[in-house]
Amino acid sequence: MTNATQHTPHPVQFYRLPQLKAKLKVSGSSIWAWVKAGKFPKPIKLSENCTAWNAEDVEAWAQSRIAASQK
Repeated sequence: MTNATQHTPHPVQFYRLPQLKAKLKVSGSSIWAWVKAGKFPKPIKLSENCTAWNAEDVEAWAQSRIAASQK
């Protein structure tokens, strides 16, 4: 019998830059400027030629922007 409160861990999901640009409808240079200014989650270097953003971090950022706009 399994405990109903146990959660199956979700695999970590990532957004690559083209996915972020499409999702947020902004340019890549805007995303990088936000990262540099500390206004957007930092990307994760998955390999030498592969940079991505943790999807949970991006979603939390988006929710914080929505909350800030409703004040």
